[in-house]
Amino acid sequence: MAKEFAIKFYKSRAWLKCREGFIQSVYGLCNRCGSPGLIVHHKILLTPMNINDMDVTLNWNELEYLCIDCHNREHMSSHDIVIREGLMFNSKGEVVKYE
Repeated sequence: MAKEFAIKFYKSRAWLKCREGFIQSVYGLCNRCGSPGLIVHHKILLTPMNINDMDVTLNWNELEYLCIDCHNREHMSSHDIVIREGLMFNSKGEVVKYE
């Protein structure tokens, strides 16, 4: 589910066009395992600070098309695990704030 600050972006014509083009470019297959994809994943975490930066949000070099299993693994990796809204573990295992 999109965070509040990102809802307008994910409904934008620019994102929908970018997303569709990217999915077609990878033939609808997960970039990691080759299974049918489901989610266009931003490699850079979207924040209120970068949501309007097209080099982050609409740059195909910063996107991956992932199946649900690979997407879940990405978000459940040993780094940057969200533990509750506004808090997460960083790569050192420290609890840090995020927006």
